[in-house]
Amino acid sequence: MQVVNGFERSENCHTCKFRNRNFFCQLDRVALKEFDAIKSLSIYPTDAVLFVEREDPRGIFVLCEGCIKLSMCSEEGKTLIMRIAKPGEVLGLMAAVSGIPYEVTAETLRPSQVAFVRRTDFLNFINRHPENYRSVINHIASSYGDVCEQLRVVGLSSIPKRLAKVLLDWSDEAGGQSRASSRISIHLTQEEIGEFIGSARETVTRTLRDFENCHLITVRGGRVTIHDRKGLERAAGGLIRVTPPVLTPSRNPTDT
Repeated sequence: MQVVNGFERSENCHTCKFRNRNFFCQLDRVALKEFDAIKSLSIYPTDAVLFVEREDPRGIFVLCEGCIKLSMCSEEGKTLIMRIAKPGEVLGLMAAVSGIPYEVTAETLRPSQVAFVRRTDFLNFINRHPENYRSVINHIASSYGDVCEQLRVVGLSSIPKRLAKVLLDWSDEAGGQSRASSRISIHLTQEEIGEFIGSARETVTRTLRDFENCHLITVRGGRVTIHDRKGLERAAGGLIRVTPPVLTPSRNPTDT
């Protein structure tokens, strides 16, 4: 097995160690073998561009391992990072299915292993395996929901709330939601974090410093340690998703 940029390159989806719950990884044996035959596997370095906003769709990109930012740019040149794609996601899916240009630009944040399937091959594949249409629709709907959530955060909250929520989300993805303190690695620069929450780099720097002064976090290079999760949740305000408490009969809900 060839090793490139630290990845054990595997052309066979059946034996790939990166297989997860992504619907392409869960195809039946016949479909997965056919998918193997139409895909091409590449390992991209950091800052590599997979496709560009408003470019005609060439196909889909399945992120096997790595980290990819999805962004869009205004006519004035201002960049907004919509979200960070995680392993198992299919990028460019809606454009490939509908034929519309790519809605965002996809760029690697660190070395990434990506499988590419040409649009015509992908459409033919789905037509031969229509049982996978539901998975395609679910994947598109999930991506749409993530974008709506990102726009809600950027459009309806203050900068400290936005930044606190982003840090909590990244902590949750790293498995830190059940701990009072946790450590997360951040692959974005402070300028890119600003693009992610719709703010200037200077504001991000100042807000991170404020969080440190309040003993909520510690920032050391690309690592952030959350010391006080409850405090950071209070800073995020109503933006975090929490489970409503179960009220006992003796408690008056208006007393909260």
